[in-house]
Amino acid sequence: MARRALRPVDLAREHGLSTQAVRNYEDEGILPPAERGDTGYRRYSAVHAQALRAFLALRPGYGHRTAVEIMRAAHRRDDETLFHLIDRAHAELLRERDTLGEVAAALGALTAEPGPGGNPSGRPAMEPASGRPAMEPASGGDPSGSPSGGLTIGALAHQLGMHPASLRKWERVGILQPHRDRATGYRVYPPGAVRDARMARQLRRGGYPLARIGFFIEQLRAAGSTVDLADLLREWRTRLGRRSRAMLAAGRELDDYLALLDSGQAQDPSALPPRA
Repeated sequence: MARRALRPVDLAREHGLSTQAVRNYEDEGILPPAERGDTGYRRYSAVHAQALRAFLALRPGYGHRTAVEIMRAAHRRDDETLFHLIDRAHAELLRERDTLGEVAAALGALTAEPGPGGNPSGRPAMEPASGRPAMEPASGGDPSGSPSGGLTIGALAHQLGMHPASLRKWERVGILQPHRDRATGYRVYPPGAVRDARMARQLRRGGYPLARIGFFIEQLRAAGSTVDLADLLREWRTRLGRRSRAMLAAGRELDDYLALLDSGQAQDPSALPPRA
């Protein structure tokens, strides 16, 4: 007796999707091409069902675009590309964890540094001779430095590895507050603005939008407190943990899909049992 092929609605019901979404996934190459019956309707099999499970499991941890690329590579049996995409995503996650550690360390430094008179203020300590933050060496003969004791936009951009246009954008949204050198009219970033720029840079690397960064920088600047920023770091750490777990869970579904392809049962609708 011929086994019953799976319909789009069979795949859709398992995940609460519409049948059109299933068709769209096939058209986008997320699912392998389906056979067509005599009437022209799509005839799916166990391989399509597991491909859909794998894709939906990959998306929370890897993101939609990378999940699509992984599935397309799996369909082509392009293991080199497949594992490169997976390894790259894990490397990016590790870099974000490292960034989180850097931001947390910077937050700790801001909290520990004494302000004027030796009282903690969350502001960088100053070197009386140079007027610069203690954690930043004097610019010496660097022409990009400002004689007023701050940094020019070029010097700050160079330190952060950014383009000056990005710093101007941060200024427009209120993240940075430079002043103007009276002699030249150029922007000068005093120690507080340098601190804000460094913190904003780390938070931006962590994936936070400028509006959210601006809010926390404003709170930090106004209150001299890092409490709100500490809450943000806890949220960031929680988000990374959820992503790590999602990537682990996706590995099981992707491995089941690859095993199904390897088994030669790709066209057998009963090769894998239905999921609850």
